[in-house]
Amino acid sequence: MEYNTRKEKLQMPEYGRSVQEMIEYAVALDDREERQRCAEAILGIMSNMQPQLREQPDYKHRIWDHIAYISGYRLDIDYPFEITRLDDEGQKPRPVAYPMKNIRQRQYGYLVEESLRQLAEMPKGEERDELLALTANQMKQSLFNWNRDAMDEEKVASDIAHYTDGKVTLDLSEFHFAPVQTLPKQENKRKKKKA
Repeated sequence: MEYNTRKEKLQMPEYGRSVQEMIEYAVALDDREERQRCAEAILGIMSNMQPQLREQPDYKHRIWDHIAYISGYRLDIDYPFEITRLDDEGQKPRPVAYPMKNIRQRQYGYLVEESLRQLAEMPKGEERDELLALTANQMKQSLFNWNRDAMDEEKVASDIAHYTDGKVTLDLSEFHFAPVQTLPKQENKRKKKKA
């Protein structure tokens, strides 16, 4: 008895060993027309085995790609589509470069610092006042999330003046901060033991 662990590795296990053996048989055929007919018959079998592929608009192209991949791209026939090589699928993707930004105070983050830079360049007006209000409230919320003891409206006003080199100031006598949003406390799900 021959175990599957001793047989050749399946290229695409979803089609099974019999499809792989049929494709190997087609590769070994000498007559090109016979190989072509055999490959088209295998295509019909594979499309019946994977009916969900038929819902895709290019399912025949995909199955021809699978046939070529299973054969190790050795099946010499006239493919009705240009074959897309699937060899690169198993390779590890290249790492994505993480945009490193120089953040002066981490509790605020890059986007708050960017909005403060824009505030310094904006002309006085309603749009600037609205952006200032949004930014100041976000800074207060960030301070609250970072360290509740360090949350201070005067610190927010001084940080705004510091980041904008004094071009933008927040008058605390006129400006009213929005209340900070706190997360609801989770109830302790453990039942207390009865004495």
